[in-house]
Amino acid sequence: MNTAPRVTNRFLAIDVLRGFAIFLMFIYHFSFDLNYFGYIDQDFYTNPAWKFFRIIIVSLFLVLVGFSLHLATRKGIHWLRYFRRLGLLIFYATLVSLGSWYMFPNSMIFFGILHFIAVISVLGLFFTKLYWTNLVAGISILVFSSQFSHPFFNQDAWQWIGFMTHLPVTEDYAPLFPWSGVVLIGIFLGRLVERNFQSLLQWQNNSSLVRLLAFGGRHSIHIYMIHQPLFIGMLYLIKQFLTP
Repeated sequence: MNTAPRVTNRFLAIDVLRGFAIFLMFIYHFSFDLNYFGYIDQDFYTNPAWKFFRIIIVSLFLVLVGFSLHLATRKGIHWLRYFRRLGLLIFYATLVSLGSWYMFPNSMIFFGILHFIAVISVLGLFFTKLYWTNLVAGISILVFSSQFSHPFFNQDAWQWIGFMTHLPVTEDYAPLFPWSGVVLIGIFLGRLVERNFQSLLQWQNNSSLVRLLAFGGRHSIHIYMIHQPLFIGMLYLIKQFLTP
């Protein structure tokens, strides 16, 4: 996770896929912001097309989280690098919560995608040595989560787990269940590809588009943090100074 196929310990194909997920996220969030400022009229909370688009984006990100977790730990864990990244995730997740509380005080983000990735980065370590068990467990979690819910998990202290009977009022929600199932499938795919499809990890391409996507994939967490303030700031200025 060399631009020839590896730079340091990164894989170009994974960075490109993550960069593509960033591009899809740009489309979703910029559309959301256009709606927020009144330039379009869309329902991002109930419209099936927008909900499905979000599921595709989050699923791609989280499969790559699992995939990368396997690749990063297959030869042992570099604990300093691991804790540095975990600390950055926690810091950014806290900023997201504070920023969303300022903009959306009635629907702040208390357990969004960054919060989830921070938690699964710890819990996922217990699964990195497993193989087919991860595929079975991942699919089982997805199926069970789609069928089971209980009012107990509607309590504020337990909403981060999932299994709620209704969605909480929040701008971004990525509970442990079902999304941990997607990460386990990603860990399985990481081991599967490494064992049987090494050529995919050694893929090379030097086109401008690939370089751009790979750049986004390498810096995805920082891009995630700055893109919304940039989008919102730009649209705010347009609305204030350029809209009649």
